[in-house]
Amino acid sequence: MSRLQEKFAVAAAVVSALLMLIFLTLVFIPDRELQGVVSRILEKKGYTFSAGEFGKSFPLGIAAKKIEVGDDRGPILKADDLYIRLRILPLFIGQIRIALDARIGSGEINGEYASTGGGSADLKIKRLQLEEVPFFKTVAGAAVKGDLTVGGNIKNLKKNAQGEIKLAVRGADMQGVKIGEMPLPDAAYHTVQGMLKFGSGKAALESFTLQGDGLFVRLKGDLPVGAAPAATPLNLTLELMPKPEFMEKQKFVFLLLIKYLTSPGSYQIPIRGTLARPSI
Repeated sequence: MSRLQEKFAVAAAVVSALLMLIFLTLVFIPDRELQGVVSRILEKKGYTFSAGEFGKSFPLGIAAKKIEVGDDRGPILKADDLYIRLRILPLFIGQIRIALDARIGSGEINGEYASTGGGSADLKIKRLQLEEVPFFKTVAGAAVKGDLTVGGNIKNLKKNAQGEIKLAVRGADMQGVKIGEMPLPDAAYHTVQGMLKFGSGKAALESFTLQGDGLFVRLKGDLPVGAAPAATPLNLTLELMPKPEFMEKQKFVFLLLIKYLTSPGSYQIPIRGTLARPSI
């Protein structure tokens, strides 16, 4: 046997042993215990977790149905189905790849994590109806509608994350939005698009705009990378540019926003707090 063949045989034996260990671990841990582990991890971060069904999936994965994640205010995320799988073939070349697939109503979420290159992640979301996501109602007290599409890739997650995530929403409608106790104008938007760009330890909002009939909105700023999602501190500015006829229809809201008027027809509203509890 050549040295190369010998190294390959050793690597194959190590991978096989690792697969067997993972497989036996999953087989002999009851589904209820696995769900308990997930619940305890989220509980430490201030979240609640429940699932109608939760268990192992063949060969190396976890499957769950009717998932709900929330906090002390109510539900934040619901999913009809969730599957997390360890891909087997990449293990034979020394890579760890974990795939995630979820369904929320008619929306599909697909993601993958790879250990190579300092860690990378891919994310795709299509046909996700925003009214199916309770985050907006629970966190902002808002009724939000629209068809969300997301696509992006982030590399070098372990050190200095680099990459971008793009999003677009069709048929967006936002009613009753509040930041803290401050109401924002109700509006429908025919174009919503934006990009979150990662680099230098931050995620910067670039070209995030909402174009409606009578109102143009721009959100800009950055978020630190590495903090727990809910505790991520916000450093954002919301710019509102309404037309006179739009302002006339919602006089009371714009009277409340008068201190943020920086020039005729332009409002600059600072958004602070955290992602889970934004404030002005």
